[in-house]
Amino acid sequence: MLRFSIFLKDLKSIRKALLLSTVLFVAGIAAGWSSEGFEQFLKSQLQGLGEISQQLGASDNPEWNFFVFIFLNNSIKSVLVMFSGLLLGVIPFFFLIINGMVIGFLLKVVEASGESLFDLIVKGLLPHGIIEIPVIVIACGYGLAFGGLVLRSHGGIFAGSERRSGIGAEWRGFWRKLGTASLWVVLLLLAAAIIESTITLWLMS
Repeated sequence: MLRFSIFLKDLKSIRKALLLSTVLFVAGIAAGWSSEGFEQFLKSQLQGLGEISQQLGASDNPEWNFFVFIFLNNSIKSVLVMFSGLLLGVIPFFFLIINGMVIGFLLKVVEASGESLFDLIVKGLLPHGIIEIPVIVIACGYGLAFGGLVLRSHGGIFAGSERRSGIGAEWRGFWRKLGTASLWVVLLLLAAAIIESTITLWLMS
């Protein structure tokens, strides 16, 4: 039930939600790159991250502190966003848009400053992002799929007994998938945090 092969197989059952999740994230990146209306908000997000980074970098053991912060921040948020789909998928929707916008705006700022955009992507994002970004998209995909299931369930209240039975089976199957996905999301984000707090930190230093 908890095998990685089952986790991968389960992804096929939420492929529409994963596609929507990917589209929303990419749309967020594009909006962050081009939009000026949210510039102040995005600047505050980057400033907050910068302050945390400085505090962690000035600590006695920056690699360990970076690892703990990155892992707990990403894993807790990702699992919460999966289960927050219970609220009709609203939170995963905005989570994807906002995180995409932050990345898009960061890329825009780096390009405008004259620094190497290539270095930022290859050294600062790719080493850990090749795991972290797809996993976050998957977590949000589960949150969106959860929201869709809730909506279908509301519609099934007035359906016949056979339809209600089908909805019940769908709920049982989804809870199992959600448990398996939560485990692998945390494990994969653990691997990403190790890479980000060591390889990425070393490359960007």
